[in-house]
Amino acid sequence: MELYERLESVKSREDLIKFIFHLRMDLKTNSDEWGNITLENYLEAMEAWITDMDGVYLNQNQPMPKQPSWKTIADILYASSMYE
Repeated sequence: MELYERLESVKSREDLIKFIFHLRMDLKTNSDEWGNITLENYLEAMEAWITDMDGVYLNQNQPMPKQPSWKTIADILYASSMYE
């Protein structure tokens, strides 16, 4: 299963834990596909994505979450691997 497919299945705390495991494994095996492999770059991308996330949701015709869900956290973690 692709990482993006796993992202779409995050609905619970347990799902998020599994997703983070697979995200970490993806970094180990596919770091050349990541845009942000250092902690500093990853956190900077996370900050930028959270700042811009209302526009991201708007562009995808999705409502901005009023309260973050387990899926929202997974979205942030996944996006931070490549967001610039």
